[in-house]
Amino acid sequence: MRIDAALENNSQNVETSPEWNRRGFLKLAASGLGALALAPEILQASVRRERYIAFYNPNTGETIRQVYWTPREGYIRESLKEVSWGLRDHHNDQVRAFDVNVLDQLYALQLQLGTYSPVHVISGYRSPTTNSMLCERSRGVARNSYHIKAMALDVRLPDGRVSDVCRAARALGAGGVGYYPRANFVHIDSGPVRYWS
Repeated sequence: MRIDAALENNSQNVETSPEWNRRGFLKLAASGLGALALAPEILQASVRRERYIAFYNPNTGETIRQVYWTPREGYIRESLKEVSWGLRDHHNDQVRAFDVNVLDQLYALQLQLGTYSPVHVISGYRSPTTNSMLCERSRGVARNSYHIKAMALDVRLPDGRVSDVCRAARALGAGGVGYYPRANFVHIDSGPVRYWS
């Protein structure tokens, strides 16, 4: 699917006005961004400055560095296209517009960890075909994975401990956090708040 069509058909119709985005991020903070609540300068940065994410996809060898939201413009359509392409299903190059809530979680996680070097994204979007194939190979893959909905990321820091990433992700109190120390990654998603190992 072309990324333009994916963005048009994204079922997560997110309001893109700057005011909504300030309120949306503040709501996310109020709903449990524990560490951010303790660090007002980080919270202020998240609503008054542009939001920037940097990630490396080891499956494709691509690095994406992108400002995807500004206080003046809100979410930037072209940037979201590039981010979604960078998070595509690397098995078949299928792409789906990524849920901005999980991108905001990644941004908040990067702020919380104090890292501006690219986070490694082990898995982003998975097409239903890819997810079914992975389900057959591993019990750890959910049949109704949030990866299929472009609402989940599996991440690690190249120079950090996965336990630190997990602790920071849980402190956000936003969405699902799965801890996979043997596989050396943390799953984050924009579904209901829940934790597992």
